Amino acid sequence: MIKNLMHDPIFLAGKSEAATKEDLQIAQDLIDTLITHRDSCVGMAANMIGVKKRIIAFLDESGRTPTYTVMLNPEIIKKDGAYSTEESCLSLLGGPRPCKRHKSIKVKYQTLEFHTRIKTYTGWTAQIIQHEIDHCGGILI
Repeated sequence: MIKNLMHDPIFLAGKSEAATKEDLQIAQDLIDTLITHRDSCVGMAANMIGVKKRIIAFLDESGRTPTYTVMLNPEIIKKDGAYSTEESCLSLLGGPRPCKRHKSIKVKYQTLEFHTRIKTYTGWTAQIIQHEIDHCGGILI
């Protein structure tokens, strides 16, 4: 189901709780909402649709064909190549804001079947994932 976007910075600054099997509908809502905003958005965290759960969805362009990916309880376990950039966010009003990102990240997460995976991402996809994981921690750009 497509959800309304959350714009309250106090809500967005709160840390999210671990996702459980009871939260799979939230993951589907997140994908539905992301796809609806695909013209202006490449990633979302559950708090952006008003739910404080550690769930992110993003356009993964790291393979041959771009696909939408969902990660439950993601955490960055390694990062390399810090750089400064600017990002915007659908949940935050105003233009791009400065932030620091890493060119390469290794992420530990769970799939929708709750299988634990570890994968390395680079470039644009890594930047998207870092932005969404920050949302889970209540970090706003």
